[in-house]
Amino acid sequence: MRLTPDQDERDLAAMCRSLLAAHRCDATHVEPALWHALAEAGVLGLGITEEFGGSGGTLTDLGIFCIEAGRALCPSAVHSTLHAGLAVDWIGGPDARAAWLPALTSGAARAATALWNPRDASMPGSSVRCAGDGAGRWRLSGVADFVADAAAADLIVLAAESDSGCCVFVVEPARTGITVAPLPMAGEHRACAVTFDDVLLDDDAPVLATSVGPEALRRVANAATALLSLDLVGVGEAVVQRTVDHIMMREQFGRPIASFQAAQHLVANMRIALSAARLAAQWAVHRVGQGHVGTRETAIARMHAAAVKQITLDAHQLHGGMGYVVDTDLHLFSERARVLSTWGGGADVAAKWLEDEMEWKGNGQSD
Repeated sequence: MRLTPDQDERDLAAMCRSLLAAHRCDATHVEPALWHALAEAGVLGLGITEEFGGSGGTLTDLGIFCIEAGRALCPSAVHSTLHAGLAVDWIGGPDARAAWLPALTSGAARAATALWNPRDASMPGSSVRCAGDGAGRWRLSGVADFVADAAAADLIVLAAESDSGCCVFVVEPARTGITVAPLPMAGEHRACAVTFDDVLLDDDAPVLATSVGPEALRRVANAATALLSLDLVGVGEAVVQRTVDHIMMREQFGRPIASFQAAQHLVANMRIALSAARLAAQWAVHRVGQGHVGTRETAIARMHAAAVKQITLDAHQLHGGMGYVVDTDLHLFSERARVLSTWGGGADVAAKWLEDEMEWKGNGQSD
């Protein structure tokens, strides 16, 4: 993996930044114009092959967009649809990919995922049980908690446990027996409890896979976690730039507060932590994109990305009293950092992933 972007990657970043800057981003919902622009630019198909309507890019390309998404506070529903597309592409067979991916990559459908636990991405994401009758019909019962952006989703990619193992389905929330109830979240982050009350799936289309191993699910979860870590990097970059601009303009005792060592040291620490977070997350995305599960790399990326929350708090301190006025919009970045730094597992949870991974590797296993 290169430590510096090549020209194509710089061009992609510039395009994404320009696109997001041209449209008003609201962290709570997607404006139709923004969604259409993302679809037209091929962003919703980044990482998906052209055969199924994608742009033919890599997971690293998708990571470049995620940094710009964090910088612009792009709505989380965009991430949810991108994660669902990866799940369908990596877990489903050719027929399933042909059935679902064109709608996701073209923007015709929005999606959410209930594949991993939002508190710990190493654990199952729901308590939904499924039972098949051997004739292609399945019944789902149970609850998937804290499913991000489920209220606005046309499709939900769901993992459910059966007597024989884990199955993955693509279901429409509008089906009879499915209830989507919004849950209160910090920073107006949108998540729901999705209840399945003996839901009958009597056709083949919703079945993505009937026997999915834990490593396949973990790879998708790691990809989402690493990509969200890059979103946090974008949040941090935007906050640091705002902070530098402010302390260079703001004067105290007749000179800019940027001239004081205390402010300089704080900004230097912010930049050092941000650089480490960027490199760790980029390496995790690259590793997972190469076909590896990448748990060790994702754990390290998640631990470094948690520093962005502290970066936003330091930014509030350097802004002084005006940093706590909602008119500055600084609070939007700190709220996003607070939610995303723990979504799927915070630094403490990620440390346990690393411990388990190192113990597993110590027993002679390999990724």
